[in-house]
Amino acid sequence: MSVKLKSPDNLPNKPGVYIMRDENDTIIYIGKAKNLINRVKSYFREKLDRPKTQILMSHFDSLEYIVTNSEKEALILEATLIKKHRPRYNVQLKDDKRYPYVKITSEKFPRLLITRNIRKDGIYYGPFTDVGSVKQTVKFLKSLFKIRTCRNMDGPCLNSQIDLCYAPCDGNISEEEYSEIINKIDLFFQGKYSVIVKNLKKEMNEAATNEEYEKAAVIRDQISSIEEIMEKQFVDLVDDDLDQDVIAIAPDKNEVIVIIMPIRNGKIVGRDDFLMSGSQYDSSSEILFAFIQQYYGYNRHVPKQILLDEDIDDKELLEDWLSDLRGNKVHIKVPQKGVKLRLVKMARKNAEIIKLQKKKMENALIELKKYLKLEKLPNVIEGYDISNISGEFAVGSKVSFKDGKPNKKMYKHFKMETPGPNDFAMMEELLTRRLKILDSDPEPDLIVIDGGKGQLGMACGVLDKLNLNHIPIIGLAKEFEEIYLPNAKRPIIIPKNNNALHLLQQVRDESHRFAITYHRKLRSKNISASSLDDIPGIGEKRKISLLKEFETIDNIKKASIEDLSKIKGMNKKTAENVYNYYH
Repeated sequence: MSVKLKSPDNLPNKPGVYIMRDENDTIIYIGKAKNLINRVKSYFREKLDRPKTQILMSHFDSLEYIVTNSEKEALILEATLIKKHRPRYNVQLKDDKRYPYVKITSEKFPRLLITRNIRKDGIYYGPFTDVGSVKQTVKFLKSLFKIRTCRNMDGPCLNSQIDLCYAPCDGNISEEEYSEIINKIDLFFQGKYSVIVKNLKKEMNEAATNEEYEKAAVIRDQISSIEEIMEKQFVDLVDDDLDQDVIAIAPDKNEVIVIIMPIRNGKIVGRDDFLMSGSQYDSSSEILFAFIQQYYGYNRHVPKQILLDEDIDDKELLEDWLSDLRGNKVHIKVPQKGVKLRLVKMARKNAEIIKLQKKKMENALIELKKYLKLEKLPNVIEGYDISNISGEFAVGSKVSFKDGKPNKKMYKHFKMETPGPNDFAMMEELLTRRLKILDSDPEPDLIVIDGGKGQLGMACGVLDKLNLNHIPIIGLAKEFEEIYLPNAKRPIIIPKNNNALHLLQQVRDESHRFAITYHRKLRSKNISASSLDDIPGIGEKRKISLLKEFETIDNIKKASIEDLSKIKGMNKKTAENVYNYYH
């Protein structure tokens, strides 16, 4: 039931959620209550103690409420509505979607995917802040357990031919056997490595007893790989088999940094950091409550125990709700001594370090504004670069930094249409194509291009043509790290140890990395299917060596036997094969 009211007089004395709106009918606050009328009436007292309540009520116009069967139901509904409407005066978990998750799909023969979108299907693990580490782990697990990677099971693929997939599409493995493999992957992400190793050793011994020596050898290698990755990636800390998350906070102006350290089987298996916004008027207890409510409400693994650096109100309500999510009892504790207290202190120290890093990045943006004489802080910086070999496979890249950090959702690749080699013309094409789509991709606060005065002049010409010369733009010359500004006679030199220069260098280097990665991808696709494949003695390595040296097939055709035989990995016989094929 949802009813819109101007005052709390007609509210029921039942549990539920109340929704406050301003005069524009915008939702400004959502709260839960054990007793709606008692809770909401506290906002309408003559004297309001808390600054947040005073500000909130200065914008209040109307409210509505939804009755629930219990306070726990109100807690769940409140979290759902906050996530949907993101009211201005609620403490909110920020940037949740920037972190990837690992997903085991709900298919008959499940796949292992990396995703940023959570739906009500499959099993999710995460979020993970280190994208590179997640990709390596998923790649490792796919090759280790040989699960399928194809979207459609339409026959044996290359992976099955090179022994990287059991090919369930061809009936080579039963659904039950495949399910056992998926259970091992599930245990891996729960941190139960010893359980996996124990089960694998049992399977290995059974295979050896049954004289299935090839199977036993495969399992032996799996055990070795898991033990190796355990040694490399996880830190022993606690002699404890509890499944725990450690949470600590560090307040910072209008936001709070939250650190969460998952501990599985006595090992720290990661560290994630989050921002809670709209928290300047809230107590630490309220911030921690809101974080736990919003964090665990999104299909995340709920541990057996949560360790906090300070106590929270309504702890029993949260424990009851989390226990329902987990399926057995969950405890929230504030340790006072021993190893658990050290864990909480470690988490708090990490939160403080991230707060300092954030401050350092803010200072870099302030310094950059000062050096470049910008009207406002360059919160959104874009960097551009071109990559090609003699005009072949020419690509352009756009990278975006938000608040001093890479914002990879806004990165873009471009296949260049300009005939090359002509880096100036290609950069002109790249900027023109990007800046023509400002409706779907808003304009930046600063553009950084790799180059000096000449490149900057060309880029300014693009801005003039598109009537966008209000967007600040600079050229960063690599040799002496000089910064060129439009209409300035001399370049700016920012001290080498200055954070503002380090940020510009990071933008420049990232745009170069992103361009060259795409260029290599296109080139390798071309390499993987060329006339060289038909020549006896020419495999993948020799093909790459030839194209790296001669750059194009036409140049290879023109090369002599002597020139061909000098290439790394080549000999006279294969050089003759190449020469004879093209002649």
